[in-house]
Amino acid sequence: RDVFHDLGRGILDSAWQGYNATPLAYGQTGSGKSYSMIGFGANKCIIPNVCEELFQAIENRERNQEYQVTFSMLEIYNEQRFAVWNQETWRAKGKGRPTAGLYVDGLKSVSCENYAQIERLMEQGTKIRTTAPTNMNASSSRSHVVITIQFEQIFLDGELTKQFSINLVDLVGSERQKSSRSKGDRLREGSRVNLSSTNLGNVVNALADAGMGKRVLHIPYRDSVLSKLLQSPLGGNSRTTLIAAVSPADICYEETLSTLRYAERAKKIRNKAVVNTSTLMRESRTENKLLLRWGNSSMAGQPVCLLAEHGLGPHANPMSWAHQLEQA
Repeated sequence: RDVFHDLGRGILDSAWQGYNATPLAYGQTGSGKSYSMIGFGANKCIIPNVCEELFQAIENRERNQEYQVTFSMLEIYNEQRFAVWNQETWRAKGKGRPTAGLYVDGLKSVSCENYAQIERLMEQGTKIRTTAPTNMNASSSRSHVVITIQFEQIFLDGELTKQFSINLVDLVGSERQKSSRSKGDRLREGSRVNLSSTNLGNVVNALADAGMGKRVLHIPYRDSVLSKLLQSPLGGNSRTTLIAAVSPADICYEETLSTLRYAERAKKIRNKAVVNTSTLMRESRTENKLLLRWGNSSMAGQPVCLLAEHGLGPHANPMSWAHQLEQA
């Protein structure tokens, strides 16, 4: 609960202002990343508390507002993207977008009306998530997980719509073969994990150099699936919090030092977070309602007249729809 009070409330405050927000947990395997993000049993941490308080705030909403919340969960295992709720695991195509956020083609998003629904979905996803025992951790996560909460706030008495996303990222812990004593499939998984972490570290280093004013010709987002999907949280349109999880054990000294250095570099990254507001979606809904009225009345020529009366339609705004969509 203390972790949520220190970090989670800031994430929620940013989200309610209309910013994309991302808490991202990084550290050695067995250091408590998943515990800090999800918790265990009655000890709920960042993800459950953020979701629960989000719906509590919605229940106390003003009458002139509507809300829509969707939940999705993505697993990245061995440099492949998988949706976690399908009976047959399937590969999803996707990419990160620096301004618009995470996008994965085919990823299932579930509309949720209360926290209990999200809690059930998280339990299902956690059970399906790929884990395996190692010498360092009896239930070591072998895949990165990205939970995305898409939120839309509609002001009914105005022309404003706020849209934001909260991306909750639980990364696989880095590990050394000497410590984990991995063999066979576990060793191959560990190699993939370390490669993914190395590629993400290269992105962090390049962004940190750019944040300090150094000339950087290329940010290597495309070197791994994970870094490609995290373009928005790292250097893009998001307020991002990095949680550096470390072990108090002296035998983990080298990994702890590496994690702290990683966090120090990440602090130098400069994101470009903006408030996500749009009037275009509001106008589209109005047009749909007007066209529905016309369809019910079956009066020829009525659509353009109805749209023009409300300041909509093809002649209402000289700015092209394509340009408006681009700006939105």
